[in-house]
Amino acid sequence: MAATISEQMLRATWRLRREVAPLQFSSPVTHVYNPLDYARAPHKNYLEKFAATRKRVVFLGMNPGPFGMMQTGVPFGNIDHVRGWLKVAGRVSNPGNSHPKRPIQGFDCPRSEVSGARLWGAIADEFGEPERFFAEHFISNYCPLAFLEESGRNRTPDKLPTAERTPLFDACDRHLRSLVRILEPEWLVGIGVFAESRALEALGDRVRIGRILHPSPANPRAQRDWGGQARRQLVELGICRP
Repeated sequence: MAATISEQMLRATWRLRREVAPLQFSSPVTHVYNPLDYARAPHKNYLEKFAATRKRVVFLGMNPGPFGMMQTGVPFGNIDHVRGWLKVAGRVSNPGNSHPKRPIQGFDCPRSEVSGARLWGAIADEFGEPERFFAEHFISNYCPLAFLEESGRNRTPDKLPTAERTPLFDACDRHLRSLVRILEPEWLVGIGVFAESRALEALGDRVRIGRILHPSPANPRAQRDWGGQARRQLVELGICRP
């Protein structure tokens, strides 16, 4: 019997988890988190619930945030939205050698992921119910790993040295191509410049590629009506109606 779409997505995801597991990273990175390991259960729940059908649009983020996917296993996974709106659940285990300033508390984490609150909040306002959004859309991250420096500061994948970045990006590119093959989207929309650039590099002309503004609090343009700005960009791309 042929594997279902969600089964194919799970197989591709666990393959990515295995491929990035042996990679080594040097200073200034001191801690590496892989939520596909310790938050595997909620991530599996997310895929089984929402990656079971073909999609028209796939949105692509960069990598896990400290109070989002690092805690919940869900891309941009602000806890209130993951638990209350998506109704995704699952055990989050102790990752072991965690940074003292960035403990993994799972769904008990008291902090909010601002990027995720903006992203999922705008989607909830637009669609009402998650099933309406995921009927045609899906959200994933390009890289499953999070990198922290000794200070606890997040280090983004694009800042890694070339020797470390190349094998990581090779694995992530393969996974992105698998995701597009399985979900067959018409559009791949990068959430921010990095995600768009990696999609262009990995996918070529396999799919139409666009970009929306990243909702990060570090992005000054995102501070005012991020949802409205992102929607206008999607209208300009022709993805959604005015």
